[in-house]
Amino acid sequence: MTTTFLVRIQREPFDAATEAGKLTRGRTDVGALVTFTGVCRGAEASEPIAALTLEHYPGMAEAEIERYVAEAIERWPLLGVTVIHRHGRIVPGEDIMMVATASSHRQAAFAAAEFLMDYLKTCAPFWKQVEKADGKIWVDAKTTDDVAAERWAVTAGRHAAE
Repeated sequence: MTTTFLVRIQREPFDAATEAGKLTRGRTDVGALVTFTGVCRGAEASEPIAALTLEHYPGMAEAEIERYVAEAIERWPLLGVTVIHRHGRIVPGEDIMMVATASSHRQAAFAAAEFLMDYLKTCAPFWKQVEKADGKIWVDAKTTDDVAAERWAVTAGRHAAE
């Protein structure tokens, strides 16, 4: 089984439907396609957000994400994976990132997408600054995100394609 994957970090908006469609186009072995698109919220803790700014280290961020994609491909029988993450200033309503996983079966596609999302939230080298009416603040990682990612270490070796 050959697994195709794409990891892209870009400033420009992307079309999630077009990107997801590339994983299934011309393939009859894909039985499940799971997509997740993160969208910039207009409020945080009931306080309006004007924008968020994401920064990263070019090259390092792609390599780190590719490492987690490779781990997902090892854990589940995936046919394709796409991870796109934006950087720069993003306003409410704009897409921030997407993860798409394709497999013959839904369990593998869902589990791999969730695994990748948890690791992107906790381990991908991005720094987030929130812009509000009273100024800009850098956002710290959340403990709940760390807990979500830790569960994958506990379930190592178990595959959702059972």
